[in-house]
Amino acid sequence: MARSILDEDHIHPAIRETIANHHADIVREVQAAIAAHHVVVVGMRQNPFPRKARRALDAAGVPYRYLEYGNYINGWRRRNALKMWTGWPTFPMVFVKGVLVGGAQDLVRLIDRGELASASTRNSDAA
Repeated sequence: MARSILDEDHIHPAIRETIANHHADIVREVQAAIAAHHVVVVGMRQNPFPRKARRALDAAGVPYRYLEYGNYINGWRRRNALKMWTGWPTFPMVFVKGVLVGGAQDLVRLIDRGELASASTRNSDAA
């Protein structure tokens, strides 16, 4: 199932670079974390759901990398670039082996079904 996204033929050439570079730094930072870590949780302060995802990973003994971007008042423009990139509308965004698996509830379902193998040793990825 492909999601609808405006194809490049329907974007004027004069603004394509602006679109491509819009807060590209945050997208690159998340991509680098995804490439370097088995599990990545992207969240924001004051939102209880990233905390819920991290607690579930801690309880399952799964190491992860946590990236936090702003809160409800600040950082929303930068976070919006992540939403546009992934198509996922909320935080956290949880990636496992480079694949977006959803948010906290989706992660808990994976853990409950045994689809997320428990790591035998903790490492310094958890934040």
